[in-house]
Amino acid sequence: MLTAVRMFLVHAVVNKAAPTWVLEQIYELADDRDLPQEARGESGAMRYRMRARHRLQEPETAIDRASDDEIVAMFLQGRSARDRLILLLLSRVGLRPGQVAGLRRCDPHLLMDSRTLGCDVEGAHVHVIRRENENRAWSKSKKSWAMPVDFLVVQAFDQYALERHERLGAGGSDFLLVNLFRPPYGAPMTTDAIGELCESLSRRAGLGRKIGPRMCRHAMASNVADAGGKLDEVQALLGQKSAESPGPYLHPKPSRLREAVERVPLPRVNAKEGDR
Repeated sequence: MLTAVRMFLVHAVVNKAAPTWVLEQIYELADDRDLPQEARGESGAMRYRMRARHRLQEPETAIDRASDDEIVAMFLQGRSARDRLILLLLSRVGLRPGQVAGLRRCDPHLLMDSRTLGCDVEGAHVHVIRRENENRAWSKSKKSWAMPVDFLVVQAFDQYALERHERLGAGGSDFLLVNLFRPPYGAPMTTDAIGELCESLSRRAGLGRKIGPRMCRHAMASNVADAGGKLDEVQALLGQKSAESPGPYLHPKPSRLREAVERVPLPRVNAKEGDR
């Protein structure tokens, strides 16, 4: 409805049936540098476009989290080191499928000290960077950040590196995750392939429902919160800009809710403290 009204106003201004200042109230000038390559013009030159000043916030789609048991069952059904690494990047690192598919071989820094690589970030981590990628995978977040990874993910990286070298040697795309088992060999994986992998793993694990990449990401956020992580920590780990953004990702365990209630002092205890 709102889009139709805007189109009507633009038509009215073009045909001089409405003053030009009307558009200034609903649009502002913006360039296309924040858009993926597919959404830009064919010339490659920077273009300006009108961006709406007022937007309707779409309701957040309810997404369930994958349980730890479901993720373990899927992990055990992984038939390659690559597939197991992908599942961990989704469920234990919390990356979006576009961020996973967009990783380059230079992004993981798996040493405890990466200063020899020109990086001052402490501990093992993965750099998440928004790029223009040939496989059309891109990070939704405009900012880049370093995501800490634990020994389980580091081990999965090492196993995948051996598997990839056995099949491709030093060749293949500069992308981290590439086709190893079907042509075109060495070509970067796509976000669709990652979604298909999750569906296949959940089916082979006999879970009775399809576990998607976003459900794995929700599991990571909830697990961080259940382990005592604060909201700003979850926000930073998910690479989100707003402090309210992690809200839909949190699915607290029932035991944590009970513990939260039990931590509230009894009224008579508060009364005695007040009498003092």
